[in-house]
Amino acid sequence: MLFRHVRSPRVVGAAAALRWVGLGASALLTATAPLVIPSAAPVATADDCPDAEVVFARGTDEPAGMGRVGDALVDSLRKQASGLNIRSYAVDYKATITQRHGGDGAKDAINHIKSTAASCPNTKIVLGGYSQGASVVNIVAGFSGINWGSPLPPEYVKNIAAVATFGNQADRTDGAPPTQNSPLSAKAIDLCNPADPICHAGSGNSWSGHTQGYVPEYTDEAAAFVTSRLLAGSTQTLPGYGSQTPGYGPQTGYGALPGPASTYGTQPGPVPAYGPQSG
Repeated sequence: MLFRHVRSPRVVGAAAALRWVGLGASALLTATAPLVIPSAAPVATADDCPDAEVVFARGTDEPAGMGRVGDALVDSLRKQASGLNIRSYAVDYKATITQRHGGDGAKDAINHIKSTAASCPNTKIVLGGYSQGASVVNIVAGFSGINWGSPLPPEYVKNIAAVATFGNQADRTDGAPPTQNSPLSAKAIDLCNPADPICHAGSGNSWSGHTQGYVPEYTDEAAAFVTSRLLAGSTQTLPGYGSQTPGYGPQTGYGALPGPASTYGTQPGPVPAYGPQSG
């Protein structure tokens, strides 16, 4: 199940009604007392190994590094899982407007995951991406039928604790989720701002919904999802939630995104599109 979260479109930045939707799953997060999770947090064995590592692919035209969304995700994660040592790794690829290097990014991410798994087998890896970086993650995780790259080999799935994508273009076709089944689907959350024309077809979209619409609301929510997975079996508390782990209620079938499907209108910037990869 790939868990999908789309906010109500009436207030883009409001932390009001939340809707979690998955491939046959939905969930309600409640904001009341702190969450208490039993036992001790997992710790990597080697002294120089972090408890968790965020491997993140930035968006189009962002300078090398984690990008604005990736940095915000890591910052929020370190606050919410404050007892864990969390390291970050920026996927090395050319995030150009031409969108020709997603396969290169997927290769780099996979190679890094393999390296971390070999040197720090107890480190929990969090895979994430924003915009074009979400396309890189789609390749790595096998979330869609993109043929420009190979997914993560199945023997490394156990090393991935969570996957978080933001502004994912693969969601946009008629409001449908990525269709390819993946062993990582149950560990994944996909976040779309309903004002973002990249992931949501419909009226009321604006380019700022994509470029400015994910920090901090969506990055905080993704961090809460990731934290709940990293701290499974821990005595640490997760502020802002009730007595239940942010989880998933009765299965209800996948909900369509609000608004009718439509073609891209004129945006004040380039619209990402998949293109042939460079190797």
